[in-house]
Amino acid sequence: MRAKKSFGQHFLTNEHIAQRIADSLVLGASPTNVLEVGPGKAMLTKYLLEKDFSLKCVEADTDMVDYLSANFPALKGKVIAEDFLKLDLATVFDGQPFCIIGNFPYNISSQIVFKMVEHRPLVPQLVGMFQKEMAERIIAKPGGKDYGVISVLTQAFYEGKYLFSVGNGNFNPPPKVMSGVIRLVRREEAIGCDEALFRKVVKQAFSQRRKMLRNTLKPFFEQKPSVLEDVYFTQRPEVLSVGAFVELTNRISEG
Repeated sequence: MRAKKSFGQHFLTNEHIAQRIADSLVLGASPTNVLEVGPGKAMLTKYLLEKDFSLKCVEADTDMVDYLSANFPALKGKVIAEDFLKLDLATVFDGQPFCIIGNFPYNISSQIVFKMVEHRPLVPQLVGMFQKEMAERIIAKPGGKDYGVISVLTQAFYEGKYLFSVGNGNFNPPPKVMSGVIRLVRREEAIGCDEALFRKVVKQAFSQRRKMLRNTLKPFFEQKPSVLEDVYFTQRPEVLSVGAFVELTNRISEG
């Protein structure tokens, strides 16, 4: 079974790392629903099967689905042959919440995170391996070049932690980049503003990240342009915390 570039496949070959990823889910004592995204040749899956999980896998590559069915009888009836990005998450465990885990294809990893955020009532936790640069971007703090739209929109709803790095020699074929494993745990408190407007504000602010907010957010203050003279709007988006973006969204809501 060779990796397919069209699916962004790089198969993990290090057993110890697979075990560490499987152990990185922080769960209670009771059995928990877990969905693995892109199991491939089941390097991670076999360690998940050892745990007290109700496990399902979603795999878009039909050759891999056949491989899993032939080599892992314990997965019978538990492999969803579908693209995760097109999957109706409410149907996976009949509307019950579940954790997401996986060695994610790098070409869709940011989309996986955004889909998780969109369906966060169903997903209390995610553990995943990303391209290291993407992993650092997701959990980046304000003030650095890595901090951007995905940082703010993820951290508004999830608390993130960088767990460990993985060298490219631990894969077949080896990717050209380092990888990183992170954990995201859902925040239970409400964000405190209009969520749809919050997303619009964040995306608009970072659309030209080197410009001051008074320039990028001008369309939101057409009725009260004097507000833009506030020193607050002389800042660039990369220095604003999630809380500051919430406050900014509320100022726009107030008109």
